[in-house]
Amino acid sequence: MTEQRRLILEALRSTTCHPTADWIYERVREKLPHISLGTIYRNLRTLVQMGEIMQLDYGSGQDRFDGNPEPHYHFRCCQCGAVSDVEIPYAHEFDVKAAPHCSGTITGHRLEFVGECNQCKTNRQEEAEVNEMALFKCTNCGHEREARCKPRKCPECQSQNSYEKVEQK
Repeated sequence: MTEQRRLILEALRSTTCHPTADWIYERVREKLPHISLGTIYRNLRTLVQMGEIMQLDYGSGQDRFDGNPEPHYHFRCCQCGAVSDVEIPYAHEFDVKAAPHCSGTITGHRLEFVGECNQCKTNRQEEAEVNEMALFKCTNCGHEREARCKPRKCPECQSQNSYEKVEQK
């Protein structure tokens, strides 16, 4: 195996983020400063053909690559595009069950789970909490106040941290 190919494979297998060719290029360039992006693409194609890696095409125009060539499933976040492995056994029986319904020979299958990753979900929830108006009520005197976040001090009774959220607006 050439040094270029070895370094590309090393970079790819050092992560589980299913990177793009650009990401791999930046990592390999740290060790081989004169390597071109075209060389990265050519070697990635060769590694796919050799069965050393997987190429993942999600229709975004930028393929991602997986250092684990064994059949397995992926989860893709529809918000940020992050791809991660789904740790469940590969279901070879799907191939057998589908075979009578296909007009060709099945050699495998790809199953992609899609949704919202935990980081995007957290970001969305935090953003919603910050941007939405809510009604807060002082537990000491009953003073009500509309705000985006919980008031620290009641202007009526001067008590600290006495507000509770009554309703979301």
